[in-house]
Amino acid sequence: MAGDALRVLAAPFVAPAPAGVAVRTRLKGLSSHDVDVLTAVGRHLGRLAGLDLKARSAAGVGHDAGQWAARKRGVSAASSARWAGAITKATHDQWALARRCLAAHLRDLEAGVARIRQRLALPLGAKGRKGAPGGYRSRREWHAKSRRLRVLEDRLAAARSDWAAGRVRVVRGGKRLATTRHHLGAAGLSEGAWRARWEAARMFLAADGESGKRLGNETIRLTVDGMLSLKLPAPLAGLANAPHGRYELDARAVFAHRGQDWADRVSANRAVAYRIHHDVVRDRWYVTASWQRTPAPTLTLDAALADGTVIGVDTNDDHYAAWRLDGHGNPLGRPERFGYDLSGTAAHRDAQIRHATSRLLHYAQRCGATAIAIEDLDFHDSKTREKHGRNKRFRRLISRFPTARLAARLISMAAAQDVTVIAVDAAYSSRWGAEHWQRPTGTTTRKTTRHEAASLVIGRRAQGFGARRRTPPPPHHRSDGVGHRSAQAAPRHPGREGDRPPRTGPPPGVVSPPGTRTRRPSPPNTVRDGRSQQEWIHDSLPLTT
Repeated sequence: MAGDALRVLAAPFVAPAPAGVAVRTRLKGLSSHDVDVLTAVGRHLGRLAGLDLKARSAAGVGHDAGQWAARKRGVSAASSARWAGAITKATHDQWALARRCLAAHLRDLEAGVARIRQRLALPLGAKGRKGAPGGYRSRREWHAKSRRLRVLEDRLAAARSDWAAGRVRVVRGGKRLATTRHHLGAAGLSEGAWRARWEAARMFLAADGESGKRLGNETIRLTVDGMLSLKLPAPLAGLANAPHGRYELDARAVFAHRGQDWADRVSANRAVAYRIHHDVVRDRWYVTASWQRTPAPTLTLDAALADGTVIGVDTNDDHYAAWRLDGHGNPLGRPERFGYDLSGTAAHRDAQIRHATSRLLHYAQRCGATAIAIEDLDFHDSKTREKHGRNKRFRRLISRFPTARLAARLISMAAAQDVTVIAVDAAYSSRWGAEHWQRPTGTTTRKTTRHEAASLVIGRRAQGFGARRRTPPPPHHRSDGVGHRSAQAAPRHPGREGDRPPRTGPPPGVVSPPGTRTRRPSPPNTVRDGRSQQEWIHDSLPLTT
């Protein structure tokens, strides 16, 4: 790394606990009539949600409170005031999400255009430097990239036009599922099977919670005993089997996870939001309950590390590498590895992350650690195709790596077990771990991997220590005694992780103690150019500094 300026490391911080909770359970014991009613209500409200999203998208950035009220009145006429409130709020959230995605798409396009222009301006085969690639390798590649530059510029112009006009691209039900309609053979679906998935994805059965109302929700109501009922829209009021235009299902719902927390909220008439959806592949209906909780005060870094023990975690493509450290930054025991598989669908990746995170937290509980240090990963500026060029493997890795989902899962699951999560800067952790910790911590029977060594650097960085370990003194045959020379990083932050400047002689102002042994070298056999023979006396290294 000689000649390269090190990036300034960001200070570690304690990740705040999540402010929301969501639990899901299956609706068991549904009758055929229950399914028909849920399907009819979901399709009717889904059609209203589609019309409301169309009106909101047409308003663009000029949308105001008056237009919102007009939209809500129009939806209320075909459903109810509470259904209309839930639909319009979901529409606003969906439009805002599409707006943020458009902003991210703009950033990616601008980064790609800038990178191609930079490389096209360089001569063919020009070598790159730190942080900037060189020219393209051949004339053919240069020509292909010049054509791609025109494509990206056209896409960038269209995206900027959409941004200025407040136009968003939203597909209710999902763009991927809509595209699958034209490739049923490749997807292995019949038209009927695809239609069932499409209609289930476009249904709307969600209600916002209301604090102070009975059981926390007047639209979709779930009792502590598990009885579910919902308020029917006005056109479907004839399907009611309970007073006040409500329909009670034969099914029962019981929350196994956080069930007591949910029961305490509904018993106190505190707000709980519900969502009902249909999984066509499994032919099951599910209900999801969610609520907000008062966030606990975020601990300071000193309070999180008061116990002294911390577990450093290095996140990789297929596993967590974890190592326990004591209060002085020294490794305890051997590292642990918690594997996961990030291939397949998003649901499969999420399940793998949950399982590995559960094992990591169980390991922390066995060790008695109350803090976990993990990298603050963010690849939002590294996923562009032009940044990494031919390195397709790394591009696929960072594209499929669920950094946001992983952080959310770890923080929420750790908060439930009173474990604090400390986020640290990930810069140079693998490089410095391999340099300073990989060989010293290995044994003859088990070699320390690069990722395990990086977990040590991450844990030490959370504790405020440098990455460089204490250098042991030299053996007896290389010095006058063991114990007087132990190199330690300078007390700077964060530059103390750099190398100490070399020292060729004794420190300034230090005089060798009297009576030290001197060694007189033997005279040379020949004297060149008539120069007189000179004597050189080498003093031993000082015992103290």
